[in-house]
Amino acid sequence: MPTFLFDQTIFGPVISRRLGVSLGINLLPNDSKLCSFDCIYCECGWNPEKGSVKAILPTRIMVKRMLHEKLQEMKNSGALPDVITFAGNGEPTLHPAFDTILDDTIELRNEICPNARIAVLSNSTTLHKSRVVEALKKVDDNILKLDSGIAKTIRLLDQPVGRFDLSTVVQNLKQFEGRQIIQTMFLRGTFNGVSIDNTTEPELRAWMALLLDIRPKSVMIYTVARDTPAKDLHKVSIADLDKIANRVRTETGLEVQVSG
Repeated sequence: MPTFLFDQTIFGPVISRRLGVSLGINLLPNDSKLCSFDCIYCECGWNPEKGSVKAILPTRIMVKRMLHEKLQEMKNSGALPDVITFAGNGEPTLHPAFDTILDDTIELRNEICPNARIAVLSNSTTLHKSRVVEALKKVDDNILKLDSGIAKTIRLLDQPVGRFDLSTVVQNLKQFEGRQIIQTMFLRGTFNGVSIDNTTEPELRAWMALLLDIRPKSVMIYTVARDTPAKDLHKVSIADLDKIANRVRTETGLEVQVSG
């Protein structure tokens, strides 16, 4: 199915179903993905074959200059963003200067649009790096992926690149002590002949057990909204997402945001 890449380092603003008016920062290449997951539902498509493209990343100086120009333009037009979001063509924390670029972003936010939040959408695979963790602790919306409480399901949905250990990821997520938002994609379908449904009773029990262990600030649940690289994937209805959300609220006491 058709997918798309973000072709700019600073993109938008866009209306985010989860965050509001969002100005995006893509720290990855503008012409290919760079990610430690290869999710079967990723709107940016599949990762390129290893060695097939050279990843050219924007420099810290470039990002700061372009972000300053865009924010100043938005201020002059009287339409500042609700949130500045690190997202784009893969995993933003893979950029070697992620922490210092984030510091620059906080500085520009404070100067030009102090009411805007800063958000990072991360797949949680780099939380073994102290500089990444310390940087993420500075953001307003530290949004970290956990698509299942069962390792086999995560391997199927998220297709980790390299070694993946769910128990290690959970321990790393606990470092934030309630200063994180857990984000979970729910979907159904088949992939390579294997049935997928992370809304089943065993899946929900395992996932909520990890939520109780991690104790995040809140939970975001959503489903596919755009084309996916894998065929035969189906969105979960808003009614079913609402049922999951109500169950999480009742059984864990956590706040839940639903996006269809």
